Parts: sequence; structure tokens; C-alpha cells
Amino acid sequence: MDDLVSRHGGDATLLLQILIEVQEHFGHIPPAVATRLATSLDIPYARIENVASFYSFLHLKPQGEYRVLFSDNITDRMLGSEALMEQMCQLLWLQPGKVSEDGLVSIGPTSCTGMCDQGPAMLVNGRTITRLTHQRVQEIAQLIRNRTPLSDWPADFFKVDDDVRRGGLLLDNKLAYGEVLHAALPAGGLNIVDVIKASGLRGRGGAGFPTGQKWEACRNAEGNRHFVVCNADEGEPGTFKDRVLLTRQADLVFEGMTLCALAVGARKGFLYLRGEYRYLLEPLRAVLQRRRDSNLLGESILGKPGFDFDIDIHLGAGAYICGEESALIESLEGKRGVPRNRPPFPVTHGYMMQPTAVDNVETFCQAALAMHMGADKYRAIGTEKSSGSKLISVSGDCAYPGIYEYPFGVTVREILQDCGAVNTRAVQISGPSGICVGENEFNRKLGFEDLPTAGAFMVFDDSRDMFEVARNFVHFFAHESCGFCTPCRVGTSILKQTLDKIADGHGTQYDLAEVENLDRVLQTSSHCGLGRTACNPVLHTLKHFRPAYENKLKSLMFSPAFDLDGSLARARQMTGRDDAGAHLKETE
Repeated sequence: MDDLVSRHGGDATLLLQILIEVQEHFGHIPPAVATRLATSLDIPYARIENVASFYSFLHLKPQGEYRVLFSDNITDRMLGSEALMEQMCQLLWLQPGKVSEDGLVSIGPTSCTGMCDQGPAMLVNGRTITRLTHQRVQEIAQLIRNRTPLSDWPADFFKVDDDVRRGGLLLDNKLAYGEVLHAALPAGGLNIVDVIKASGLRGRGGAGFPTGQKWEACRNAEGNRHFVVCNADEGEPGTFKDRVLLTRQADLVFEGMTLCALAVGARKGFLYLRGEYRYLLEPLRAVLQRRRDSNLLGESILGKPGFDFDIDIHLGAGAYICGEESALIESLEGKRGVPRNRPPFPVTHGYMMQPTAVDNVETFCQAALAMHMGADKYRAIGTEKSSGSKLISVSGDCAYPGIYEYPFGVTVREILQDCGAVNTRAVQISGPSGICVGENEFNRKLGFEDLPTAGAFMVFDDSRDMFEVARNFVHFFAHESCGFCTPCRVGTSILKQTLDKIADGHGTQYDLAEVENLDRVLQTSSHCGLGRTACNPVLHTLKHFRPAYENKLKSLMFSPAFDLDGSLARARQMTGRDDAGAHLKETE
């Protein structure tokens, strides 16, 4: 423990990184270790518990020698993940969410693992396993029973494919690492800002804020230090493009971050890597070291005095909310990932309350391409208000799930044709927080003028129950709410209970009306975007597929969520009575 703390410089802002290493070593965070950490870092013990209890991959109690988490995203469910988890529980004599009596294994669900193109997927002690089958689950159960170390499991289990189906401006580029930086360095940081502004580049995280404007504001903000942060915490179900970019275009990501550092005057950068992508940590560190060895990072980059910049990688630990930039910054500082009040914004008060430019993986790549091509050539691609290309993560009911790159302005129908989708009923654009479009809207275009997207493109054919799709998304939001503000904490729970009530056959028209009322409350009073978009899946599917809800409703104007008659079933069984007098009567 002393060596661990010393290696991190005794810095309490690195608490999350320290706790992740403790978790990997012990399988949980023992009280004695937490006490020792509190003393070594000179922080209250309560802070360690407070941080550890926030992240779903950290545990204060033993979880099992093998910690098995099945991805519970809707696309994994469509591929049979629920049956596979039930199979493993039966093979290992265990209930979901429990730890075996001998402490060998724990099994449970987790949110989207970013493997929607090759699911069903699971995590075992943080390591990703893709393309699960009943045969593979049997083999894994046997390996666990034999206590086989993960290092001795078949390598094929851990294979993650890129699944690039259609390349383009970004995925097919042949730039040598350092090429863009060499060309941009003589003109200086102000020129970089001007080019990015003139290119029309907008953030690829979905909101679409002009990148050049953000960099300019950060450059001009007062502060002792400036920072660059790459948001690689793509936790939106159905999104996995950043995973592929970090695998195939890591140099371009870091090139874009370094250009941003030159533009805003930063000396330090961070890449915040989602915990589900732990397997990418060592390869990314190797790329960073190669860039340092090539004088593309470190002091006096490419011989320019005063141009000092380096990048650290910080791991997340299973918190969707950390994809929100201010929550991500809180996590970077070793705290719970709770979104901040805004304003002030990160460009003026970000990491350590200093000016910080936060962009996602694809945005930094596109910035490097815009610098290489020049503003005019880059702006000529796409549409008037959406320049350049966009990576789309396609999953669900299609023959060819994977990554597709298109110039902005591509229609939903074109993508469906390319990915081999047939009999498509709906497409969820930009994940649960985005937009659900029906067949009559397939000619709409991806772009900030029409359908803005972070990249998720989930396909549902005519065999799918869109009520169950929305219900899965609602469960996701209720699970991932950080709990900071009452409207979101309570509202997402009420929404979940309402859809569960409908699914159990006790819903009424009143419940559907209440969803709209709840949406108004969440829209006006939630602390961050999670609460404000939590009702979207229900409202959008109600708009296009209302019969999917109404077919599950009772004719009563009101029905309690608690089924009193159903609760008496056990008593009827014990007494052997099942006549009309043993049942409660319902009154219309």
C-alpha cells in the first residue's frame, strides 16, 4: 500500500486510480486498506467510502474471486443475454446479484459494455468477453469451477473485433504520426484556433458545440494553468465508435489533443478511459511512450522551446454519468462523478477550477484532419451546418453491425440499406437519450440540422416489442442516475415503476398521461441532461408505437401498483382454495 501511494505521489486527487488498483488486487476494498489509505493520503475515511460507493465497479465488500457481469443493453438482450446469464447461474448454483457461499463467484448484470456489434458480452474481473454462446458459457463455468486463472483462459474469448464496415475521411486516413503537428507548429496556436473555427467543426458527442469557439474561449480564459481532456467515457448504450478509434487511430487522437494544447496553452492533458475498456490501457500507454520517445510529447516538443505537454490516462470505474463533462472532471479529481452547477463552464473553471478544453475522441481526430486538409476542403464535406464526416455505431437487427463512416447528410434509409437491415420497424438514434424514428421518417438526415447524433444507431425490426425496448432504456436511466438531485433520483425510479406496472398488466391510460407530466418536471428541474432526457424513450415510442403500450393496459382508470389479490396466491395454495370467494373482486 505504501508503494502504491508513493507511486501516485501521495496525491489525493488520484484517489479513484488508487482505488481501482486496490480493487484489482484484492477483488474489493478491505476496510483495513481503506483506513491505511486515509492515513497515507491525509483524507477522511468517509471520503474513501463516499467515492468507492459511487462507482459500480468498486466494492467495499467481497464480491467473489470471479466477478461476472453480463451486459444488459437492449441489443445484448436481443441476442439472448438473459438466457445466457440464467444458464451460468444454474451451472454455478447461484442467484444473480449474489456471491457464492464459498466466495468463488458473483454474477450479475451491468450496463452497456460497448460491445453491441459483437454481443452478447460480459466482463470477468474487468476483462471483456464477446460473442457469448451457450457452449462458451458452459466452458467459462467450468474454468471458474476449476479456479483457472484468467491468464490461462482461451485467448479467443477476449477477442474484440473492430468491425469497420465502411471507411471514409477519418477511418481511411494514412497520416503518419506527428505529420499534422509538424505542419501546424510553425504557424502557432492562434492559427490552429482560426483554422478549426473556419472549418466549421462541431463536437461529435451529440450536442455539437463549435470546437474552435470552445478552444478560443479556453485560450482566452484567465488561469494559472490550462488543461486538455479527452472524454473517452462513451457509456451511451449502442455507441462503440471511440473504442475503434482508440484501437486503430490512437496516434490521431493524441495528435488532436496536442494540437489543442498548443492552441489553448495547456501543459497537461488527460484521457478519461471508461472502465469497460480497461483492456486498451496498456496499448494506449505504449502509444504515448512512443510519442514521448519521438519528441511528440514532453518538454520542448519538436524542438519548440516552451511547448511542453504530456498526457496521462485515467480509468473510469463504471459510471455512465461521467460521460457528462463536468462529472468527468469531478472524477478526474478523485471525487464522485456528480455533475457541477453550470455556469461556470469547464472552459473557464474545469479541472482544478482552471481553464479546460474537453472534447471526445472523435472530435480530436476530426480536428487533426481539419488542420491537415485546411478549413475550406474540410468544410466542403458534409452539409452547410454539419461539416466533415461522422462515425456511426450500428447494432441490432441487421446483417452487418459495426462502424460506418459517412459525410453528414446521409439518410437513415441509406444506412439501413448498407447494414443489411430488413423489415425495420424503428431506429434509435444517439442512444436512449436520443430520438426514436419510425418507418415514415427513414428519409431524415443525420446532421445538426435534422438528426444530431453522438453515433449510436440501433436497429429494431418488426419482431420487436418497442415497449420492452423503452422499458430497458428506462431501467438503464434509473440505474445510472447519480442520485444527486431529487427530481432525477425519484423521477427515474417512478418512471421505472410505471413501466414495470404496465408490463405486469396493471397499467392504465392514467399512467401514460403521468409520463408526460413527469417529463415536464424532469425537464425543468433536473440537475443535468440525464434527468432531462430520461423520458425520451417512452415519449418517442408512444408517439410511433402507442398500440405497443395500449395492448398491455387494463380498462380501469386506475390500478394500484401492488397486486393485493396476487399476494394472496400463497395463502390459497396452502388452504387448497381457489374458488371465487378466495379472490378479491375488482370493481370497474
